[in-house]
Amino acid sequence: MPDQQTRPRPAAPDTRSTRHRATALLTAAAPALAAYAAVRAVGLLVLQVSASLAGKDAPRLLGGRWDSVWYQRIAENGYGHTVTLPDGGVHSDLAFFPLLPALERAVAAVTPLTVRGAGITVAWLAGLFAAWGIYVVGARLHGRRAGVLLAALWGAYPTAFVQSMAYTETLFTALAAWSLYAALRGRWIGAGALCVLAGLTRPSAAALVAALALAGAAGLLRQYGEGGRDGLLRRNARMVLGVCLAPLGWLAYVVFVAVRQGSPFAYFEVQAQWGNSIDGGRALAGFIAGLPLPAALGLCAALGLLAWLVYLCVRQRQPLPVLVYGIGIVVVSLIGSGYFGSRPRLMMPAFPLLLPPAVALARLRTPWGQAAVVAALAVGSAAYGAWTLLGPGPP
Repeated sequence: MPDQQTRPRPAAPDTRSTRHRATALLTAAAPALAAYAAVRAVGLLVLQVSASLAGKDAPRLLGGRWDSVWYQRIAENGYGHTVTLPDGGVHSDLAFFPLLPALERAVAAVTPLTVRGAGITVAWLAGLFAAWGIYVVGARLHGRRAGVLLAALWGAYPTAFVQSMAYTETLFTALAAWSLYAALRGRWIGAGALCVLAGLTRPSAAALVAALALAGAAGLLRQYGEGGRDGLLRRNARMVLGVCLAPLGWLAYVVFVAVRQGSPFAYFEVQAQWGNSIDGGRALAGFIAGLPLPAALGLCAALGLLAWLVYLCVRQRQPLPVLVYGIGIVVVSLIGSGYFGSRPRLMMPAFPLLLPPAVALARLRTPWGQAAVVAALAVGSAAYGAWTLLGPGPP
């Protein structure tokens, strides 16, 4: 038997190989990142010009209004701020999840940036990581060209101006896209860990948790039906562990709010005070019913287009985690009682809805045709973003 000195040692990790793979992944994604950055640059340029003409400060529009102010206050002072409304209602900062303000505080601590500047920086970097994650999902399913176009189309989403603001949607989309990519590759622990972070970012992580759980359950049922009953859980231990990890971020924040407020249902009470309870779509139906007929018909047409996109995703036979995630984000965005104007923004992380248009656009024979379509969408998105940010209402 060999002694300690002659026993073979485990091979050291090849850091050069790891760096090479990371470089190769980034190089492959470069066209998608460039396309996304170009689309968002159009939005920022139009906003800057419009803000200058209106005598307003574009950076303040991106980092100093609406929800971004709540996140920055948490980053600076922690939780504990409340606002009492004229009708006696109370808005608590506990409605806002902690990952973005934690990152804002960390970036501001190690850079010369203010917390506001840190929030915008985090959002812009998260946008690039989101575009990268969206690209790798699209490229894995339908090829590199579709992946590039998918990232570009997401950057030209109608409410894509929020991607440049100190909001959570961009960070959440980045974590969700990479979590789905890990699940598609069978890297379930990584998928679950990224879902934990997503659960610390937005409540809509429930859609991602459901996507991983249903995909894992479907995999187990398929193996069980094929006769692989013996050792089923042992063979799939990493998948089971990843699925069990997935909801822990969201649950941890719910428990934190419950302990802080001294009530097991405090989180849901806080959200209800903000009007964010689940009503099954009654608020949406009431909003449509209260509109003038032309506006109601237009909104119904937009919802019909949304339903058509969902149908195309099903017809496209998207992998189960991708399909469930996309539909889940749509459902979560529509069945709440919150302010209607926020719903398009809440649906922005549902990038799988853009897969059918991206694949169709990829079939165009000329790259110039593809570029023209993306450019037109980018200009339209930029104009809408500037108009919204320069107006009085929240996104």
